[in-house]
Amino acid sequence: MAQQKIRVGVVGFGISAKVFHLPFIKILPDHFELVSILQRRGDEAKNTYPNIRIARTIEEVINNEAIDLVVITTPNDTHFPYTKMALEAGKHVVLEKPFANTTTEAKALVEIASSSKTILSVYQNRRYVSDFRTIKEILDQQLLGDIHEFEAHYDRYRAEARPAAWREAPMPGSGILYDLGAHIIDQALYFFGIPGNITADIRLQRPHARVDDFFNIWLDYGFNKVILHAGMLVREPGPRYMIQGTKGSFIKYGEDPQEARLRAGELPVGEDWGKESEDIYGLLHTEIDSKIIKKRYPSLKGSYTDYYLDLYESIINGKPVKQTAAHGYNTIRIIELAIQSSAEKRTIPCSGLMEVEYK
Repeated sequence: MAQQKIRVGVVGFGISAKVFHLPFIKILPDHFELVSILQRRGDEAKNTYPNIRIARTIEEVINNEAIDLVVITTPNDTHFPYTKMALEAGKHVVLEKPFANTTTEAKALVEIASSSKTILSVYQNRRYVSDFRTIKEILDQQLLGDIHEFEAHYDRYRAEARPAAWREAPMPGSGILYDLGAHIIDQALYFFGIPGNITADIRLQRPHARVDDFFNIWLDYGFNKVILHAGMLVREPGPRYMIQGTKGSFIKYGEDPQEARLRAGELPVGEDWGKESEDIYGLLHTEIDSKIIKKRYPSLKGSYTDYYLDLYESIINGKPVKQTAAHGYNTIRIIELAIQSSAEKRTIPCSGLMEVEYK
């Protein structure tokens, strides 16, 4: 007996859809069936997927009774209205990060998903990368003792302006904090839960910048301090992660290889998919069984594919959703608190977050 397939409509045909979603739907034909793609203008989607129905309006996707799951990859200002429409039509939804532009929108989506008995999952693919999985293993095994400092960087070098990029236009949900910050904020919440206080410094560093292109956030967990940083003027990046514990340290350079390979047009298949090269394995310097250990710690393989496999298990077999709407809400709440802290130039309490499980 063939297993049940989830019929999918993908909203948008930009980088997000082409790199982070469609390849995984394509390589999982026993789990997912691509039914429709929304591309408002142009024929690229039709030429790439000639046997798939190409929609020109969101209503065509929402009203298509052959679709079970809607994957929303369009710009941030569409996230709330499109997701609301899909949930109210009884569709399950995968929503690209950031989850929403405000906590008001995010809370409404949490409530609509709950009342409609549908699954709403935020696409936090950075939980499926090599460094995240490796750090989780190190923390779970308590190889560093009690953590007193966790520092994560998401730095780039892009000095020039990109006038056509909506993320760099002064509109709700734009800027580096909503874009890159959503990843590492979610990771901090996953590893350590809800912090007590937040202190943030958010800036426009490049002369042409119209939205934030730098942030430094401190999350106060009492004994543990979490530092989250991103900037667009970092030509030579330092470590992506620096974790200090009472027994030792873990320092990690380099980037999970999946995104670069996907952008180059590779399909996410093969035994080496998601495997980091040994030259960017992290350095573990700690004490284990009364012995000082200083060595390269092998990175676990990343796999964005597992996001879709986990989602399938939630929709078809009723397993708990791993990236919930409440998780998405909490990330947006931290972003709003960071903006407030930076504007007021002070430390503020982390209020208004939802008490939810992450693991």
